[in-house]
Amino acid sequence: MLRQLLAILALTASLCGIAQAEQKETVGNFDIHYMALASTFLTPSVAKSYGIERSSYKGIINIAVLDTSKSGSPAVPVAISGVAKNLLDARITLTFREIREGDSIYYIAEVPHRDEQEIHFDIAIKHSNDLNTNLKFKQKFYID
Repeated sequence: MLRQLLAILALTASLCGIAQAEQKETVGNFDIHYMALASTFLTPSVAKSYGIERSSYKGIINIAVLDTSKSGSPAVPVAISGVAKNLLDARITLTFREIREGDSIYYIAEVPHRDEQEIHFDIAIKHSNDLNTNLKFKQKFYID
């Protein structure tokens, strides 16, 4: 089911021309994959199966961390926390949920937004003593 979720996210992002739909940052031996998009891009059944509220005013943040030093670049569990803030510096603490399916590990958080609102994300990611970084990115959300 998670592969279906990711396939839908990637497909809808590419079909809708979302700028920067999926991004990657490499830190040492780790690839951090992340994306932010409107929750309405999910089908109702996929959103329901993962407990995600579909709303024109809610975005989704999806993060996965892969260890590139190991064969097959397996996903690794991480400690993750973060905040989202708008241009007026209103801050929202992000609550990430870990999702595991087979060897895949993903972290999903929801964030409220308004139309054409740019949100800045600051996310702390830690994996043992090997990875301790802050991921910073921004995403502009639209109401559909």
